[in-house]
Amino acid sequence: MKDYSLVGREAALAAQRGLAQARGYCCPIPRDQLRRLMQRRDAPALRDTSIWLGALLISGMLGVHFWGGWAAVPCFAVYGTLYGSAADSRWHECGHRTAFRTGWLNAVIYQIACFMLLREPTLWRWSHNRHHTDTLIVGRDPEIAVPRPPNLMHLALNVFALRSTATSLRKLVMHAAGRLGAEEVTFIPGRERWKLRWVARAWLAVFAAVTAICVATHSLLPAMLVGLPTLYGAFMLLFFGLTQHAGLAEDALDHRLNTRTIYMNPLFRFLYLNMNYHLEHHMFPMVPYHALPKLHQFIKADCPSPYPSCWAAYREIIPALLRQRQDPQWQVMRPLPSAPLTS
Repeated sequence: MKDYSLVGREAALAAQRGLAQARGYCCPIPRDQLRRLMQRRDAPALRDTSIWLGALLISGMLGVHFWGGWAAVPCFAVYGTLYGSAADSRWHECGHRTAFRTGWLNAVIYQIACFMLLREPTLWRWSHNRHHTDTLIVGRDPEIAVPRPPNLMHLALNVFALRSTATSLRKLVMHAAGRLGAEEVTFIPGRERWKLRWVARAWLAVFAAVTAICVATHSLLPAMLVGLPTLYGAFMLLFFGLTQHAGLAEDALDHRLNTRTIYMNPLFRFLYLNMNYHLEHHMFPMVPYHALPKLHQFIKADCPSPYPSCWAAYREIIPALLRQRQDPQWQVMRPLPSAPLTS
């Protein structure tokens, strides 16, 4: 069985094999075209963020208005999905600083989305940086969602973010006390670590205040608005997240082998901010989300065929995970074009 920790034998092996921080395959694309695709703009993100926050506000207000009756259920279902699932793609894009052209807008939305997902801003910025540097390199990537053999119970618990939230709360307490885990030390620079302590203390204070209000008012309503949506709204986060890499090749220096692109309907693309073009994003991470469909058109002939739907992707993912429980070495092999393109 492989050691997926960042401080174990696989980490040393990855370095010895030249997989750590290695340069992988990149589809050819004209430089001037790539430069245009990489241009950041405020307008698309302002539009999409306004819709997201507006829908959050309206569904939350309706949930409060109908609290105590069945009509509140669909309201909080929408609110939770926007809070506990759609925040993931906002966290992601603003973490890359590509959603907006204006830097402070990226920073503000990043902090809001981090809180919604219980992802500490400094920890996850550097974790995700490593994920892009060493995608699915065992012993190097801290964000491998499905280690082999897959633990189906862990996946089931994360339908409502139970396992991930328990881990996040444990780390919050640890960071508030000024301590870091052994793995975190490997990718968080020393100059950044003080931020973990103060953010953790602030978040714990917010959760303590929400709990106190719930006790004082004898109502769960405050927690339904702040805190609990991370749990009851997380199902789409897992649904989207597993499509990215689950079942695909580990220790491969070619994103065409370890990352999926999937065609999705307009609602899913809004919730996911075009991260369904995930191969394109990993190969060219500085291209903003609103330009990924155009990037896809430029490089798709040099990539495996996109999955036509989420259902098509899961028809591959589910059997792959079940097979990997018995044979952890087995992986989905994506067929590559027979001849590379020339730029």
